[in-house]
Amino acid sequence: MTPVELSRTVLRAVRSAVDDGELSVAVPVRAVVTPPGPGGSGDYATNIALQLARDAGRPPLHVAEILRPRLRRADGVADVVVSGPGFLNIHLADDLAASALVRQIGQEGSRYGYSDELAGEEPVALRIPYDIRAEVVADSLVRIIASQGGRAEVAHGEPVTLRPVPAGEDPAPLGGDASRWALLHPAPHDRPRITADHLVQRESNPLFRVRYAHARARALARGAARLHLTPEPGAVDVPGAQPLLHALAEYPGALSRAAHHRAPDRLARHLVTTADAFLAVQHTVLPLGDEKPSAAHRARLALAEAAGTVLAGGLSLLGISAPVHL
Repeated sequence: MTPVELSRTVLRAVRSAVDDGELSVAVPVRAVVTPPGPGGSGDYATNIALQLARDAGRPPLHVAEILRPRLRRADGVADVVVSGPGFLNIHLADDLAASALVRQIGQEGSRYGYSDELAGEEPVALRIPYDIRAEVVADSLVRIIASQGGRAEVAHGEPVTLRPVPAGEDPAPLGGDASRWALLHPAPHDRPRITADHLVQRESNPLFRVRYAHARARALARGAARLHLTPEPGAVDVPGAQPLLHALAEYPGALSRAAHHRAPDRLARHLVTTADAFLAVQHTVLPLGDEKPSAAHRARLALAEAAGTVLAGGLSLLGISAPVHL
Protein backbone atom coordinates (compact mmCIF):
# COMPACT_ATOMS: atom_id res chain seq x y z
CA MET A 1 0.00 0.00 0.00
CA THR A 2 1.44 3.36 -1.04
CA PRO A 3 1.18 6.56 1.05
CA VAL A 4 -1.47 7.89 -1.36
CA GLU A 5 -3.53 4.70 -1.05
CA LEU A 6 -3.11 4.71 2.73
CA SER A 7 -4.32 8.32 2.90
CA ARG A 8 -7.46 7.24 1.07
CA THR A 9 -7.86 4.31 3.46
CA VAL A 10 -7.70 6.69 6.44
CA LEU A 11 -10.36 8.90 4.85
CA ARG A 12 -12.59 5.88 4.24
CA ALA A 13 -12.31 5.04 7.95
CA VAL A 14 -13.37 8.59 8.84
CA ARG A 15 -16.28 8.43 6.40
CA SER A 16 -17.36 5.09 7.87
CA ALA A 17 -17.36 6.53 11.40
CA VAL A 18 -19.40 9.52 10.19
CA ASP A 19 -21.90 7.30 8.37
CA ASP A 20 -22.30 5.16 11.50
CA GLY A 21 -22.98 8.24 13.61
CA GLU A 22 -19.89 7.82 15.81
CA LEU A 23 -18.31 11.05 14.57
CA SER A 24 -20.00 14.27 13.54
CA VAL A 25 -17.40 16.00 11.35
CA ALA A 26 -16.78 16.99 7.75
CA VAL A 27 -14.61 14.38 6.07
CA PRO A 28 -11.30 16.09 5.14
CA VAL A 29 -10.09 16.24 1.57
CA ARG A 30 -6.72 14.75 2.54
CA ALA A 31 -5.25 12.72 5.37
CA VAL A 32 -1.54 13.21 6.01
CA VAL A 33 0.45 10.00 6.52
CA THR A 34 4.15 10.10 7.33
CA PRO A 35 6.80 7.78 8.72
CA PRO A 36 6.27 7.59 12.51
CA GLY A 37 8.14 10.07 14.65
CA PRO A 38 9.86 9.51 18.02
CA GLY A 39 7.74 7.28 20.22
CA GLY A 40 5.78 5.96 17.25
CA SER A 41 5.83 2.55 15.63
CA GLY A 42 4.85 0.76 12.46
CA ASP A 43 5.25 1.86 8.85
CA TYR A 44 3.24 5.08 8.87
CA ALA A 45 1.49 7.40 11.28
CA THR A 46 -1.36 9.88 10.87
CA ASN A 47 -2.54 12.76 13.04
CA ILE A 48 -6.08 12.60 11.65
CA ALA A 49 -7.57 12.09 15.14
CA LEU A 50 -5.93 15.28 16.40
CA GLN A 51 -7.08 17.10 13.28
CA LEU A 52 -10.72 16.07 13.81
CA ALA A 53 -10.93 16.30 17.60
CA ARG A 54 -12.07 19.92 17.91
CA ASP A 55 -14.86 19.63 15.33
CA ALA A 56 -15.91 16.26 16.79
CA GLY A 57 -16.09 17.73 20.30
CA ARG A 58 -14.11 14.76 21.64
CA PRO A 59 -10.57 14.19 22.93
CA PRO A 60 -8.11 13.09 20.21
CA LEU A 61 -7.57 9.74 21.96
CA HIS A 62 -11.31 9.06 21.81
CA VAL A 63 -11.39 9.88 18.08
CA ALA A 64 -8.36 7.65 17.52
CA GLU A 65 -10.05 4.72 19.26
CA ILE A 66 -13.11 5.16 17.04
CA LEU A 67 -10.99 5.06 13.89
CA ARG A 68 -8.58 2.32 15.00
CA PRO A 69 -10.82 -0.76 14.43
CA ARG A 70 -11.92 0.55 11.05
CA LEU A 71 -8.34 0.97 9.93
CA ARG A 72 -7.39 -2.48 11.24
CA ARG A 73 -10.05 -4.05 9.00
CA ALA A 74 -8.67 -2.39 5.85
CA ASP A 75 -6.93 -4.56 3.27
CA GLY A 76 -3.15 -4.39 3.58
CA VAL A 77 -3.19 -3.20 7.20
CA ALA A 78 -1.73 -5.64 9.72
CA ASP A 79 -2.26 -3.60 12.90
CA VAL A 80 -2.94 -0.09 14.21
CA VAL A 81 -1.57 1.25 17.49
CA VAL A 82 -2.55 4.52 19.18
CA SER A 83 0.33 6.51 20.68
CA GLY A 84 0.92 9.90 22.29
CA PRO A 85 -2.01 12.30 22.32
CA GLY A 86 -3.83 10.38 19.58
CA PHE A 87 -1.50 9.42 16.72
CA LEU A 88 -2.55 6.33 14.78
CA ASN A 89 0.50 4.17 14.01
CA ILE A 90 -0.23 1.87 11.08
CA HIS A 91 1.56 -1.41 10.52
CA LEU A 92 1.23 -2.65 6.93
CA ALA A 93 1.34 -6.20 5.68
CA ASP A 94 4.94 -6.26 4.47
CA ASP A 95 4.42 -8.08 1.18
CA LEU A 96 1.53 -5.87 0.12
CA ALA A 97 3.26 -2.67 1.17
CA ALA A 98 6.45 -3.42 -0.74
CA SER A 99 4.89 -4.77 -3.92
CA ALA A 100 2.32 -1.97 -4.21
CA LEU A 101 4.93 0.75 -3.71
CA VAL A 102 7.39 -0.72 -6.20
CA ARG A 103 4.62 -1.33 -8.73
CA GLN A 104 3.46 2.29 -8.41
CA ILE A 105 6.98 3.61 -9.03
CA GLY A 106 7.33 1.31 -12.04
CA GLN A 107 4.05 2.53 -13.49
CA GLU A 108 4.61 6.25 -12.87
CA GLY A 109 8.30 6.28 -13.73
CA SER A 110 9.95 9.67 -13.63
CA ARG A 111 6.63 11.27 -12.59
CA TYR A 112 6.47 9.32 -9.34
CA GLY A 113 6.02 11.84 -6.53
CA TYR A 114 4.33 14.41 -8.75
CA SER A 115 1.04 15.86 -7.54
CA ASP A 116 -1.43 18.65 -8.18
CA GLU A 117 -1.13 20.18 -4.69
CA LEU A 118 -0.24 23.61 -6.10
CA ALA A 119 -2.51 23.46 -9.13
CA GLY A 120 -4.78 26.49 -9.47
CA GLU A 121 -2.71 28.64 -7.10
CA GLU A 122 -1.14 31.95 -8.08
CA PRO A 123 2.31 31.64 -9.67
CA VAL A 124 5.12 31.61 -7.11
CA ALA A 125 7.13 34.82 -7.49
CA LEU A 126 10.82 34.08 -6.99
CA ARG A 127 12.58 37.42 -6.83
CA ILE A 128 16.29 36.87 -6.50
CA PRO A 129 19.48 38.93 -6.26
CA TYR A 130 22.17 38.80 -8.95
CA ASP A 131 23.98 35.84 -7.37
CA ILE A 132 24.93 32.45 -8.82
CA ARG A 133 23.57 30.44 -5.89
CA ALA A 134 20.24 32.22 -6.00
CA GLU A 135 20.08 31.57 -9.76
CA VAL A 136 20.71 27.84 -9.34
CA VAL A 137 18.28 27.46 -6.44
CA ALA A 138 15.56 29.29 -8.37
CA ASP A 139 16.19 27.20 -11.48
CA SER A 140 15.69 23.99 -9.47
CA LEU A 141 12.62 25.37 -7.74
CA VAL A 142 10.94 26.06 -11.07
CA ARG A 143 11.03 22.32 -11.81
CA ILE A 144 10.24 21.20 -8.25
CA ILE A 145 7.22 23.51 -7.98
CA ALA A 146 6.03 22.35 -11.42
CA SER A 147 6.21 18.74 -10.16
CA GLN A 148 3.52 19.68 -7.63
CA GLY A 149 1.26 21.30 -10.23
CA GLY A 150 2.42 24.85 -9.61
CA ARG A 151 4.24 27.49 -11.60
CA ALA A 152 7.16 29.68 -10.57
CA GLU A 153 8.24 32.94 -12.13
CA VAL A 154 11.84 34.07 -11.62
CA ALA A 155 12.84 37.73 -11.72
CA HIS A 156 15.55 39.99 -10.33
CA GLY A 157 14.77 42.99 -8.20
CA GLU A 158 13.21 44.09 -4.95
CA PRO A 159 11.64 42.93 -2.79
CA VAL A 160 13.84 39.83 -2.84
CA THR A 161 11.89 36.71 -1.81
CA LEU A 162 14.67 34.13 -2.24
CA ARG A 163 18.11 34.94 -0.88
CA PRO A 164 20.21 31.89 0.05
CA VAL A 165 23.59 32.62 1.61
CA PRO A 166 25.98 33.22 -1.33
CA ALA A 167 28.94 30.98 -2.02
CA GLY A 168 32.28 32.37 -0.90
CA GLU A 169 33.87 31.75 -4.31
CA ASP A 170 33.01 30.88 -7.90
CA PRO A 171 31.77 27.24 -8.14
CA ALA A 172 32.30 27.05 -11.93
CA PRO A 173 35.67 25.21 -11.72
CA LEU A 174 33.81 22.24 -10.17
CA GLY A 175 31.89 21.68 -13.40
CA GLY A 176 28.14 21.63 -13.96
CA ASP A 177 26.93 18.74 -11.77
CA ALA A 178 29.29 19.21 -8.83
CA SER A 179 28.84 22.99 -8.74
CA ARG A 180 25.05 22.65 -8.71
CA TRP A 181 25.22 20.08 -5.91
CA ALA A 182 27.59 22.29 -3.90
CA LEU A 183 25.04 25.11 -4.11
CA LEU A 184 21.87 23.06 -3.62
CA HIS A 185 22.75 20.47 -0.96
CA PRO A 186 23.36 22.88 1.95
CA ALA A 187 20.38 24.52 3.65
CA PRO A 188 19.72 28.09 2.37
CA HIS A 189 21.08 29.64 5.60
CA ASP A 190 24.38 27.70 5.34
CA ARG A 191 27.30 28.94 3.26
CA PRO A 192 28.22 26.40 0.55
CA ARG A 193 31.63 24.75 0.56
CA ILE A 194 33.26 25.19 -2.84
CA THR A 195 35.98 22.53 -2.62
CA ALA A 196 37.32 19.66 -4.67
CA ASP A 197 35.68 17.27 -2.18
CA HIS A 198 32.60 17.41 -4.41
CA LEU A 199 34.61 15.76 -7.20
CA VAL A 200 36.18 12.83 -5.38
CA GLN A 201 34.73 9.39 -6.06
CA ARG A 202 34.58 8.04 -2.54
CA GLU A 203 31.98 7.41 0.17
CA SER A 204 32.68 10.70 1.93
CA ASN A 205 31.16 12.57 -1.04
CA PRO A 206 27.32 12.56 -0.90
CA LEU A 207 26.99 13.48 -4.59
CA PHE A 208 29.16 10.53 -5.55
CA ARG A 209 27.05 8.17 -3.43
CA VAL A 210 23.81 9.35 -5.06
CA ARG A 211 25.14 9.11 -8.62
CA TYR A 212 26.95 5.83 -7.91
CA ALA A 213 23.76 4.32 -6.47
CA HIS A 214 21.92 5.22 -9.65
CA ALA A 215 24.67 3.72 -11.79
CA ARG A 216 24.59 0.54 -9.70
CA ALA A 217 20.83 0.22 -10.14
CA ARG A 218 21.25 0.43 -13.91
CA ALA A 219 24.18 -2.02 -13.83
CA LEU A 220 22.05 -4.53 -11.92
CA ALA A 221 19.36 -4.23 -14.59
CA ARG A 222 21.95 -5.02 -17.27
CA GLY A 223 23.26 -7.97 -15.28
CA ALA A 224 19.75 -9.28 -14.75
CA ALA A 225 19.06 -9.10 -18.49
CA ARG A 226 22.08 -11.31 -19.15
CA LEU A 227 20.59 -13.84 -16.72
CA HIS A 228 17.15 -13.51 -18.34
CA LEU A 229 15.89 -12.31 -14.94
CA THR A 230 12.93 -9.96 -15.12
CA PRO A 231 11.70 -7.68 -12.30
CA GLU A 232 8.44 -8.51 -10.52
CA PRO A 233 7.25 -6.50 -7.48
CA GLY A 234 6.76 -8.66 -4.41
CA ALA A 235 7.82 -9.19 -0.82
CA VAL A 236 11.46 -8.20 -0.25
CA ASP A 237 13.01 -10.60 2.22
CA VAL A 238 16.50 -9.16 2.75
CA PRO A 239 17.61 -7.51 6.00
CA GLY A 240 17.91 -3.78 5.60
CA ALA A 241 15.29 -3.42 2.86
CA GLN A 242 12.86 -1.52 5.10
CA PRO A 243 14.89 1.73 5.20
CA LEU A 244 14.94 1.75 1.40
CA LEU A 245 11.20 1.11 1.19
CA HIS A 246 10.62 3.95 3.66
CA ALA A 247 12.84 6.30 1.64
CA LEU A 248 11.02 5.46 -1.60
CA ALA A 249 7.62 5.86 0.05
CA GLU A 250 8.60 9.23 1.53
CA TYR A 251 9.94 10.64 -1.76
CA PRO A 252 6.59 12.32 -2.68
CA GLY A 253 6.60 13.99 0.75
CA ALA A 254 10.16 15.21 0.22
CA LEU A 255 9.17 16.72 -3.13
CA SER A 256 6.13 18.39 -1.59
CA ARG A 257 8.15 19.90 1.26
CA ALA A 258 10.86 21.11 -1.11
CA ALA A 259 8.20 22.89 -3.17
CA HIS A 260 6.26 24.39 -0.25
CA HIS A 261 9.34 25.53 1.66
CA ARG A 262 11.25 26.67 -1.45
CA ALA A 263 14.04 24.35 -0.33
CA PRO A 264 15.69 22.07 -2.92
CA ASP A 265 18.16 21.06 -0.22
CA ARG A 266 15.37 18.91 1.28
CA LEU A 267 15.19 16.93 -1.95
CA ALA A 268 18.98 16.66 -2.18
CA ARG A 269 19.28 15.28 1.35
CA HIS A 270 16.46 12.82 0.72
CA LEU A 271 18.31 11.51 -2.34
CA VAL A 272 21.35 10.88 -0.12
CA THR A 273 19.16 8.91 2.31
CA THR A 274 17.70 6.88 -0.57
CA ALA A 275 21.11 6.19 -2.09
CA ASP A 276 22.62 5.05 1.21
CA ALA A 277 19.67 2.73 1.87
CA PHE A 278 19.96 1.23 -1.62
CA LEU A 279 23.72 0.74 -1.46
CA ALA A 280 23.25 -1.20 1.78
CA VAL A 281 21.20 -3.89 -0.01
CA GLN A 282 22.26 -3.73 -3.67
CA HIS A 283 24.62 -6.70 -3.28
CA THR A 284 21.65 -8.99 -2.59
CA VAL A 285 19.79 -8.32 -5.85
CA LEU A 286 21.37 -10.80 -8.27
CA PRO A 287 21.99 -14.53 -7.64
CA LEU A 288 25.46 -15.35 -6.33
CA GLY A 289 27.55 -18.36 -7.34
CA ASP A 290 25.39 -21.39 -8.07
CA GLU A 291 22.27 -19.71 -6.68
CA LYS A 292 19.29 -20.06 -9.00
CA PRO A 293 17.19 -17.00 -9.95
CA SER A 294 14.00 -16.99 -7.93
CA ALA A 295 10.90 -14.93 -7.20
CA ALA A 296 12.86 -13.27 -4.38
CA HIS A 297 15.49 -12.08 -6.86
CA ARG A 298 12.81 -10.73 -9.17
CA ALA A 299 11.30 -8.76 -6.27
CA ARG A 300 14.72 -7.38 -5.27
CA LEU A 301 15.41 -6.41 -8.88
CA ALA A 302 12.10 -4.54 -9.06
CA LEU A 303 13.04 -2.71 -5.86
CA ALA A 304 16.46 -1.81 -7.31
CA GLU A 305 14.84 -0.47 -10.47
CA ALA A 306 12.44 1.60 -8.34
CA ALA A 307 15.39 3.07 -6.44
CA GLY A 308 17.11 3.95 -9.72
CA THR A 309 13.94 5.62 -10.98
CA VAL A 310 13.61 7.79 -7.88
CA LEU A 311 17.28 8.76 -7.87
CA ALA A 312 17.19 9.69 -11.56
CA GLY A 313 14.00 11.68 -11.13
CA GLY A 314 15.28 13.60 -8.14
CA LEU A 315 18.62 14.41 -9.77
CA SER A 316 16.80 15.63 -12.88
CA LEU A 317 14.71 18.04 -10.82
CA LEU A 318 17.93 19.42 -9.34
CA GLY A 319 19.40 19.79 -12.82
CA ILE A 320 22.08 17.14 -12.21
CA SER A 321 22.81 14.23 -14.53
CA ALA A 322 22.27 10.61 -13.48
CA PRO A 323 25.05 8.52 -15.06
CA VAL A 324 24.36 5.00 -16.28
CA HIS A 325 28.04 4.11 -15.86
CA LEU A 326 30.28 5.45 -13.11
